[in-house]
Amino acid sequence: MPNGLLLLTDPVTEYKTTGHAFHPAPLRFLKSSTTSTTTTNSTAMARSFSATFVFAISSRYDGLTSYGLAFVVAPTSNLSAANGVMDAAFRDINSNHVGINVNSLISRQAKPAGYYSDENGVFQDLRLNSRQPMQVWVDYNAQARRLNVTLAPIQVRKPRNPLLSEVIDLSAVTTDKMYVGFSASAGLSIGTHHYVLGWSFSLDGPAPPLDFSKLPSLPRLGPKPRPKILDAVLPLVTTSLVIVVLAAVFFFLWHRRRFTEVREYWEEEFGPYRFTYKDLFHATEGFSDRNLLGVGGFGRVYRGVLSVSNLEVAVKRVSHDSKQGVREFIAEVVSIGRLRHRNLAQLLGYCRRKGELLLVYDYMENGSLDKYLYNENKPTLHWAERYQIIKGVASSLLYLHEEWEKIVIHRDIKASNVLLDRQMNGRLGDFGLARLYDHGTVSKTTHVVGTMGYLAPEIIRTGKATPLTDVFAFGVFLLEVACGCRPIGSSKNNTEIVLVDWVLEHHRNVSILDTVDPRLMGNFNIEEVTLVLKLGLLCSYPSPSARPSMRKVMQYLDRGESIPDMPPTYVSYSTIAMMQNEGFDSYIMSCTPSNSTVSGKSSVTVLQEGR
Repeated sequence: MPNGLLLLTDPVTEYKTTGHAFHPAPLRFLKSSTTSTTTTNSTAMARSFSATFVFAISSRYDGLTSYGLAFVVAPTSNLSAANGVMDAAFRDINSNHVGINVNSLISRQAKPAGYYSDENGVFQDLRLNSRQPMQVWVDYNAQARRLNVTLAPIQVRKPRNPLLSEVIDLSAVTTDKMYVGFSASAGLSIGTHHYVLGWSFSLDGPAPPLDFSKLPSLPRLGPKPRPKILDAVLPLVTTSLVIVVLAAVFFFLWHRRRFTEVREYWEEEFGPYRFTYKDLFHATEGFSDRNLLGVGGFGRVYRGVLSVSNLEVAVKRVSHDSKQGVREFIAEVVSIGRLRHRNLAQLLGYCRRKGELLLVYDYMENGSLDKYLYNENKPTLHWAERYQIIKGVASSLLYLHEEWEKIVIHRDIKASNVLLDRQMNGRLGDFGLARLYDHGTVSKTTHVVGTMGYLAPEIIRTGKATPLTDVFAFGVFLLEVACGCRPIGSSKNNTEIVLVDWVLEHHRNVSILDTVDPRLMGNFNIEEVTLVLKLGLLCSYPSPSARPSMRKVMQYLDRGESIPDMPPTYVSYSTIAMMQNEGFDSYIMSCTPSNSTVSGKSSVTVLQEGR
């Protein structure tokens, strides 16, 4: 424009909705000058660079969003075939965010637009299409292989903490000669303008600071100033307008309080995993009862549909005392969100309000497994379906215990926490009690958490959760699926029945098949059922050292290895509880083939740790 303003889009008509502008000459981005300009040389190292620019997005209509503006480093200045959108297919978090994209429309990382105040660390929201100039800093450190992106209003100097920070080696995606510039698209937003007021760029050093006094002014948008004759008329309607304004202010404050969240400075690194309460509220229709999926000991679960992506989710509301390790808990929630296994229900993220946490999971169409085991209105699961579910859950536990970067102890394995997808595959879910620790170290859990009937004897006494306490719960789960019975039930004369003891008794009487779920009506694979029942007893063995690892369990289920015979020293769960109550701890220690002390109680208070 005549005053030096760079206008990328001027969509008065549909023919000017996109625009690109580049520095006319390409710049050398690799240290090796012999690198081809058409192919990427992974042995050459990308150079550090720094860019800063001031931009503004102006729309004739408030609230109307555009596709946005991008700072671009590309091997060509011809982007005629390029297009960008805010679309659920590309996993955009919302229509007001900043992202880092590398050879893809799916962002490697994205966060809501804003910045962290240097004074108090509080996150300050910014609206990108506010018609106000904003400054962006893009800094790549080649030695650290880190790309930082920082955003702030022009009256605020560069914040110390960047909005986005991504570890990435640009040597693998850059050629020797690259073009640097900007791209913008208004999409369907007629009347939206994208401006660059000024920018600077440097290789191997910081970009020169911009002199704001020399930046061009943005053109005025909107109607011309009103005639002075109106100055005499306006006071006449002031009184009535005051009432309207007060009502609007009251509504604004009520609306803001309604969706208030707790957001602290340390949550900045967890931004991509954070959902807004407002989005979850609308997704679940205000957490209405008609969207209630279930009520458990640790919260209510609601079905929801996110409006932006049309993604079905399950939202679990959990009470939480903010003083009880919330920072560590959120860190673990986010870590668990990085788990990827076909038999795990994906934990997508979280939201935090005062005294409350909301955990967001993938929605499973067929609900939880326990409904098919105990609800007469549900169809009976065939044995082949049950065996497939068992193998799927076992595979997910092997991944959690041994194959992921950390050891994950689930601590609440049971049929109600196994979810069934559209193809009736079992997916282990509800990681609200899970704990993580590094391989080669020892778990530091100290509270008894979980569900009665699935708790290993040693955890009741020590509170220490280990992979082998998960194995115990998995053993009870195996018996639950094969027998169609709850871990603790009652007989016709109201006598308490412990499932593990009942199956053990039939095993000793050589009548173990009599424990199989009668609803199967004998239609099952005898070898598989026998394997599952014996494996359930072996996994729920009172002594932890005698239980198999999940790797061994998978070998047994895949029929790659024969399951060993039950040790003759197998002490029933009820016997352990009775002996514990009578003070025979030392006798229990000598009876079990392990140096570990095991104990049990006829009743125990199950605590909820840090929730």
